[in-house]
Amino acid sequence: MESDWLLLKDIVRIKGGKRLPKEFVLQDEKNIHPYIRVRDMGSRYVPREGLKYVPDEVFPKIKNYIVEKNDVIISIVGTVGLVSVIDEFFHLASQTENCAKLSGLDKQDAIYLYYCLVSPQGQQKIATRTVGAVQLKLPLYGIENISVPWPSKIKRQHIAHILGSLDDRIELNRRMNETLEAMAQALFKSWFVDFDPVIDNALASGKEIPPEFSERAAVRAALGDKRQPLPAEIRTLFPDEFTDSAELGWIPKGWEVSTVGKEFDVTMGQSPPGSTYNENGAGIAFFQGRADFGYRYPSNRVYCTAPKRFANKGDTLVCVRAPVGDVNIAHGDCCIGRGLSAVRHKTGSRSYTYYSMRELREHFNKFEAEGTVFGSINQNDFKSLPNLKIDIKLLESFEVQAGGLDTKIEQNSLAILNLTSLRDTLLPKLLSGEIRIPDAKKMVEELAL
Repeated sequence: MESDWLLLKDIVRIKGGKRLPKEFVLQDEKNIHPYIRVRDMGSRYVPREGLKYVPDEVFPKIKNYIVEKNDVIISIVGTVGLVSVIDEFFHLASQTENCAKLSGLDKQDAIYLYYCLVSPQGQQKIATRTVGAVQLKLPLYGIENISVPWPSKIKRQHIAHILGSLDDRIELNRRMNETLEAMAQALFKSWFVDFDPVIDNALASGKEIPPEFSERAAVRAALGDKRQPLPAEIRTLFPDEFTDSAELGWIPKGWEVSTVGKEFDVTMGQSPPGSTYNENGAGIAFFQGRADFGYRYPSNRVYCTAPKRFANKGDTLVCVRAPVGDVNIAHGDCCIGRGLSAVRHKTGSRSYTYYSMRELREHFNKFEAEGTVFGSINQNDFKSLPNLKIDIKLLESFEVQAGGLDTKIEQNSLAILNLTSLRDTLLPKLLSGEIRIPDAKKMVEELAL
């Protein structure tokens, strides 16, 4: 692609952010003044979750340091080179002093510039203009002198559209997965934590409901026919009474209190010698801990030629060192280090295992302060955590219900992987002109088939 290379100072206006006055702090309470921090940056658009806000009385003091729709922001202190585009939600939001805004673009050019700056070439240019030995900093004059390919307007639009459409599809699949996982987790909680089917059966039979469940029972009774009772073949798998247990309080009558070790197969990881690690795919994928985790599945970063402990495809991977209790699912057979354990219910139930481990967060939190440097949980403590022994037929019913949702999540996750791979392949080649726009469009269309 024939294109001119222009300096950013010839394309955009560049301005830094503003620190809050020392006597004030950001607030969690939402208002109309969100404050964008470096930790909020890095994706194409700034996420709307976990934000901090500028107090109403403070905003006038920093009102001249706001971002507008279609600005591109870049982190310039500490973690340098994170880039995001400002959308409608963050129009007139405040920006941290640790980022700079690049203004004066329309939507398509803002997205195009975003891809220029996050490309390998763009990140390299940012790195070469970063200074500081103790704390990294990208000066504003360094940003001004970054050069980017700036072809014709129509070519910039095509490139932004191709790469943006891939990110749109990735984001759509992610949102779908979040919804599906929330549905499966809600089903698990309803059946095995809140015991809604037992409450419903007790209401139907007139059996006494413990005070612990009285409020929930009142809510469900008020729903009447809207309670959407389970099919008879599933409903009858639940009792209509509760019994008090010393370990877990009130539980369904006939159910037994057990432990994780008795109900699940637990394999604690063991790290192989460092000399057996590699990044070129030799051996088997090796996961050490939370750093390898993604939204639901870990990323293959390191491989090992002399594995010690294994996880099988579909096993739930549980962090046993800080942060204790984070979970992912092994997307294939793999090797696990000492920061992880591999867990699978003794019946082989995959979905029940995953949502059970997620539900143990309260128990795992107790081990966050253990250890001299960071939290950890050992094998004995892990296996000793209380857990219910569930009837096999009930587990099978849950696996059918949640397993269908998890299968769809797995399909979406594979699509995300393929879309991400194509985007990362096309990004530098489109910017450099190595691949033609019609050929890139064809590749995107073929992936959609």
